[in-house]
Amino acid sequence: MIKIGLTGNIGSGKSTVARVFNILGVPVYHSDERAKGFLHYKGVKGRLMSRFGPVIFEGTEIDRRKLAGIVFNDKESLGFLNSLIHPLVRRDFEEWCAEKNGEPYVVQEAAILFESGLYKLFDKTIVIACPEEIAVRRVMERDHVREEEVRARMKNQRGQEGKMKLADYIVVNDNAKMVIPQVLKIHKELILLIK
Repeated sequence: MIKIGLTGNIGSGKSTVARVFNILGVPVYHSDERAKGFLHYKGVKGRLMSRFGPVIFEGTEIDRRKLAGIVFNDKESLGFLNSLIHPLVRRDFEEWCAEKNGEPYVVQEAAILFESGLYKLFDKTIVIACPEEIAVRRVMERDHVREEEVRARMKNQRGQEGKMKLADYIVVNDNAKMVIPQVLKIHKELILLIK
């Protein structure tokens, strides 16, 4: 089995491309979704309470919006959060891969694949490229947030050009070029690579 890393900046359309791979029968691990689950772990909540205090909690659970308001405006706080969550995601992904043994390839969708250095653990990487203005509009509509909040999150991600230079494959998602044929082409190339 080969492992493919799928990434792109916020609002680029990672989830859309991941869905196409799913339709093709390729197992996709959604890092960001799985990571949200780890915020419910008692040990993680305790460490976050020690660091940020009760302000990030709504009752006994972490309010992700409040936490995001802090970490996306402070690199040190974001680094702390990532140091808690990334090892859990990495271990979870490896266990998930073991369950998918026998599949030709699997895809891990991760927002900060290059920023975290995780890309080195994959056989191939795919970057979703999208003009910034389109991405900003998508996130504002999807998350019901202001433009400033979206741009604050974007500041914590490597620039798109840098990611594209490191990528093995690029999918352009600019509302003009069709995504499905691009993904199909990559899928066919990966299947040939495995044979």
